[in-house]
Amino acid sequence: MSVPPAPPLLLASTSPQRRAILEQLGIPFRAVPPQYEEEDEPGADPLERVREHARGKARSVADGADDCPVLGVDTAVVLDGRMYGKPVTAEDAAEMLDALGGRVHEVLSGLCLLTPGWEIVEHDVTQVWFRPLTARDIGTYVASGEWEGRAGSYAIQGRGAALVERVEGDYLNVVGLPAALLVRLLAARFAGVYGFG
Repeated sequence: MSVPPAPPLLLASTSPQRRAILEQLGIPFRAVPPQYEEEDEPGADPLERVREHARGKARSVADGADDCPVLGVDTAVVLDGRMYGKPVTAEDAAEMLDALGGRVHEVLSGLCLLTPGWEIVEHDVTQVWFRPLTARDIGTYVASGEWEGRAGSYAIQGRGAALVERVEGDYLNVVGLPAALLVRLLAARFAGVYGFG
């Protein structure tokens, strides 16, 4: 007797990093751009923000889910309570990298998994230590263009790895999706369906 295929997750994201992680884990999915506007109150708690944005993204595509579980994720880089989003200019990127250099920052991700019957919102935190950065280090990295569209101005899975001294927690969370958290939720809620639990 053949096992029916697992229903694909509906990924509320256009992130190529998130798609690559799901492919790496062997989880079937369909990516759909979320119809959600991220609005941040000044002084908003970073953890509540990523959880709320993950929920908003997931809910924004749930109507077209066709009984598939929906996955929404939001990630932020935080240093001393301040969120570092995606830089607009090369100057922004250089300032962010200068602030992160020689320091430890947190990568926070909110994750929302929902079906017609239930909704779970969780989060994960990974600590990242940057080595001390010289002006040349920063200039060379910014010139690579890899900072574009990256929270905190770096991509750890690319040249940005050279900026990092140590990671504590889920490395894939820094890339863009808290994979350990997702696998844990799938194992608990869909035991065996996606090959976990």
